[in-house]
Amino acid sequence: MRRLVVEVMVGGDFDALPELVTPEEVEPMRRWIEPFRVSFPDIHMEIVTVVVEGDTVAAYFRCSGTHFGPWRGHEPTGARFENVDELYFFRVTGGRLHDMVSVEDNQSRLFQLGL
Repeated sequence: MRRLVVEVMVGGDFDALPELVTPEEVEPMRRWIEPFRVSFPDIHMEIVTVVVEGDTVAAYFRCSGTHFGPWRGHEPTGARFENVDELYFFRVTGGRLHDMVSVEDNQSRLFQLGL
């Protein structure tokens, strides 16, 4: 989980995905993360809490970034959002993440971006 955040989501190293997620999740994960990184290339994610129970990983983050690329149909504003709460749940199989469910405070993100 930490490598997914640090290396892929923040660092943009998509070549690390096959080591971190199951094969069927590699392309969906890329399609989810890559556009967000284009929209917010200076993304920062603070890992607040990671909890592992059985084959489930729950991770709570605070996300910040500047709106430099199109996002959800909105042209770049140059505005910055700070400390938006994000919560992710994954199942783990063979040491790799899959079956992601996420909850993100996009209302706060949109408000901070003036959208």
